[in-house]
Amino acid sequence: MSVPTSSVPARYLRMPHVERGMAVGLFGGSFNPPHAGHALVAEIALRRLRLDQLWWIVTPGNPLKSHRDLAPLSERLALSEKCTTDPRVKVTAFEAGHRIRYTADTIDLVQTRNRGVNFVWIMGADSLRDFHRWERWRDIARSMPIAVIDRPGATLAFLSSTMAKTFDHARIDEDDAPILARSRPPAWTFIHGPRSSLSSTAIRNAAKETR
Repeated sequence: MSVPTSSVPARYLRMPHVERGMAVGLFGGSFNPPHAGHALVAEIALRRLRLDQLWWIVTPGNPLKSHRDLAPLSERLALSEKCTTDPRVKVTAFEAGHRIRYTADTIDLVQTRNRGVNFVWIMGADSLRDFHRWERWRDIARSMPIAVIDRPGATLAFLSSTMAKTFDHARIDEDDAPILARSRPPAWTFIHGPRSSLSSTAIRNAAKETR
């Protein structure tokens, strides 16, 4: 899918700057729209994983979801910037700048361009349920450590999901989350903590009802 980027400031289409040895979380999503629940996931990840940076990656669009109600990329970026004031959070759309569609390709590019940086993929537990439907999902798990952050109604996903069962041998205790970014993949953990009931789908539906 080609996404218009003419209205997107050039800084968003470049990969954020990092230094060797840093621990960096990659938090990708459509963020359609972004909300306080996303900000909470980012906050928990930064604290529990002891990250130097978190890249808030606003994707061109989820290949597994309809794009009918997808807001323009520039709008989702602007709203994402308003969701967090932590300077360690870097809002970016470099996937659109490189015309990347799948997470596996994102990880390949990020790791190739940033040797010596310790990356960890971050996702909500609701994404874990469908992770086995992602393109090259096994390659993703074998390429980068994964931190799954608890989300309402998805707590049991870390036990029942195909990914959790397939890579059960690679799960580390959440007490060891601070070393996850520097762990050799496959390695993943499930992090419990405060949960927000907000959802992008509910926000979009509520907006439609008020029109």
